[in-house]
Amino acid sequence: MLNKETIRKTCIARLRKASAAGGYARHRKVVRALDRVIKIYNPKSILLYLPMPHEPDIRPLFRRLRKDRRVYVPFMEGKSFKLVQYRLPLRRKRYGIYEPNDSHFLLPKIEMAVVPVVGVDGRFRRIGFGKGMYDRFFATLRRKPTTVFVQLAKCYTKETITDDYDVEADIYITPEEITVRGIRHVDRIDHRRCGGHR
Repeated sequence: MLNKETIRKTCIARLRKASAAGGYARHRKVVRALDRVIKIYNPKSILLYLPMPHEPDIRPLFRRLRKDRRVYVPFMEGKSFKLVQYRLPLRRKRYGIYEPNDSHFLLPKIEMAVVPVVGVDGRFRRIGFGKGMYDRFFATLRRKPTTVFVQLAKCYTKETITDDYDVEADIYITPEEITVRGIRHVDRIDHRRCGGHR
């Protein structure tokens, strides 16, 4: 029977294999696609992440984005995280994730969130590592940002296996394609908003 745990194991194996074989090209394709989406939507504040080995390495975008946008990354707190502004130096923390130093300010408004995924189901919802950190964080937001899932190798099932609290994407980027909820291939849709059919 297909459930979160079974697809999580399948997807993690696929991501590790993709990262080991031709990973550099896959990272570049995801970064280029993400860069296009960011330019189309033009968010002034954006949540990014500091990648683990099996996640797309989006760090090449940080320097350019910081010039004219507010860039935030997760800072783990207990079973969830808060946002801190991206700045150096970075320190290695739990699960091998790098983080900037802590900073204290009210939860900022973010217009776009870029979220790494292990898998995606037929509801366009996220399957992660099972820690629930992104789910808890998104539950604290008053307004949902445009949410972009990124992944080194497509791992998608048409089945519905997620829960209502799992984070839902607007856009899903893999090296193979860009999928907007309900539409595939960004070149075929309205570039003003990267698609409007939802």
